Amino acid sequence: MQLSVYNLQGEAVSQAEVSDLVFGIEPNTAVMHQALNRQRANARAGTHNTLTRAHVRGGGRKPWRQKGTGRARQGSIRSPQWRGGGVVFGPHPRSYEQDMPRKMRRLAVRSALSQKVLEERIILLDGVGEIEPKTKAAIALLQALQVGSGGALIATNGRSEAVERAARATTNSRVVFASNMGVADMLKYEYLILDSDALDSLQSTLLDGVRERAKETVE
Repeated sequence: MQLSVYNLQGEAVSQAEVSDLVFGIEPNTAVMHQALNRQRANARAGTHNTLTRAHVRGGGRKPWRQKGTGRARQGSIRSPQWRGGGVVFGPHPRSYEQDMPRKMRRLAVRSALSQKVLEERIILLDGVGEIEPKTKAAIALLQALQVGSGGALIATNGRSEAVERAARATTNSRVVFASNMGVADMLKYEYLILDSDALDSLQSTLLDGVRERAKETVE
């Protein structure tokens, strides 16, 4: 499979050969959904906390005697039914971390990339590191590449201060490392702008599991 490579002016300058095993597979929606839920769950801090009646201050004295008042029996003003009392079955600090096999994570990324290709919303960009580190340069680039209001995820080979500074103030773009790109990132933005320098390393990483599985099948 071949994809067009564009320059900073939005012009197609060449063609790049890409692997069908990365950009041309049948998207696995179930695995993509699982990877999306995992990424969202792992982003949760889990620091929420509520006080039970054992942690609320006060309430050591019985508010009134057990019998003879005509009112319901009460043992503490910090019981859950009282205003300012403890919370029953409230949330407490916990970990929301989910695990997922590496092969499934890579399959999810390959499925998301293939989906972008099917929708014609993946752009290989040459010389992204040469962009002027100004917001107007990033806006001009997105306009030249005909990126609409859905925004674009810009995946680079490594850290580029110029790209990060250019896209920092834009409202419809984000810069990530291609090696750390997740399914949630790709699904959030309409377009994926992939640095052509990162193509080989990205394909090599995603094909490792495919080669291992193919080797096991042959054996």
